[in-house]
Amino acid sequence: MIERVIATEKAKELICRLEQAHGPLLFHQSGGCCDGSSPMCYPRAEFRTGPSDVLIGEIAGCPVYIGAAQFELWAHTQLVIDVVEGRGAGFSVEAPEGVRFLTRSRVFSAQEKAELASCAGGCDPRTRPAPA
Repeated sequence: MIERVIATEKAKELICRLEQAHGPLLFHQSGGCCDGSSPMCYPRAEFRTGPSDVLIGEIAGCPVYIGAAQFELWAHTQLVIDVVEGRGAGFSVEAPEGVRFLTRSRVFSAQEKAELASCAGGCDPRTRPAPA
């Protein structure tokens, strides 16, 4: 199955530590404002997704959303969530740790695009139900 979003081992380790401190988390791929286009990590109970948010997958058990307009622009890429030193300017829960999440990306191959289009790699995320 083709995954639209994955995380590095370093990001997964940080997510695990953050969940111990904050409980269940979710990510929202920011489309600007506060910290540019950084992935923002929030306690799941404190962030409300809306009808224009698209669930694109999960990393380390955390749902990852992106705005529909931004999804259209990035639909041809796989997002890779990583961690780098330095503090971001947003409200993401990792800020006090002295690190920030960062989105890297890679363009899907022609074969991967075909799999995504045929639903073999997972249907269009805009049609998936949100997690309970």
